[in-house]
Amino acid sequence: MTAKEQLRSLVDALSEEEAATTLIVVERRREDAMLEALAAAPLDDEESTEEENRSAREAIAAYHRGEAISADEFKREFGLD
Repeated sequence: MTAKEQLRSLVDALSEEEAATTLIVVERRREDAMLEALAAAPLDDEESTEEENRSAREAIAAYHRGEAISADEFKREFGLD
């Protein structure tokens, strides 16, 4: 079965609401140059440094403690809105 045949089968199984949501995602991906570039970018195969790993663990822990801010708050804080 080809990829398009598999996709058609999956689309047929979607509810109308799932299809509408999926359509938005597909349309945005096709129209957004940044999303297209990200999708085409090669995987990062470099090993992380211990410092990067520690920083990521700290950020995840802060998020789980509820210390994260919303995207809107971030934009306001940095004057991006």
